[in-house]
Amino acid sequence: MQQFKTLSGTFVPMSMENIDTDQIIPARFLKATTKEGFGKNLFRDWRYDANNNPKPDFILNKPEYSGQILVAGKNFGCGSSREHAAWSILDYGFRAVVSSFFADIFKNNALNNGVLPVQVSEDFLQKIFKLGKEATLTIDLENQKIRIDATGEEEKFDINNYKKTCMINGYDDIDYLLSLKDEIAQFETQLN
Repeated sequence: MQQFKTLSGTFVPMSMENIDTDQIIPARFLKATTKEGFGKNLFRDWRYDANNNPKPDFILNKPEYSGQILVAGKNFGCGSSREHAAWSILDYGFRAVVSSFFADIFKNNALNNGVLPVQVSEDFLQKIFKLGKEATLTIDLENQKIRIDATGEEEKFDINNYKKTCMINGYDDIDYLLSLKDEIAQFETQLN
């Protein structure tokens, strides 16, 4: 996984609530067994018409909106437990998703795959949605804060300490264990 410490930049606002994993990545695209290539089908049924032409009114098809941060309405990632939803978000280029509530399974899948779910209050989320398309956010994982850069308003967010350590260092679960091999070896020698 890629390290995540601080991320600053523009964002893509999707104010819809209850975006489920089938909307994030439709089931018909779940045949691949590797994580690559899912980004092209992120929000497929919302992004493209029946003839595979981009829908000009969908936010991801508007060139004025870009960035590595997706801001979504509450209850993001509900529905089935497909890990492919996190894969498609990361493969598209998003490193973080900001919402006022995440489905638990999606949240864990995101963290396991290097996508930071930043849960904020509904009030803070609405402030973000009111910003213009040139506005930027800064997500500081080490201090667990998100900031609206134009106003300086900040809010803290929670994250599991283990997952925070993994994301900051770019570890998956195995990398984390390997980072402890010297300590494990020392413990084993003490047992003998």
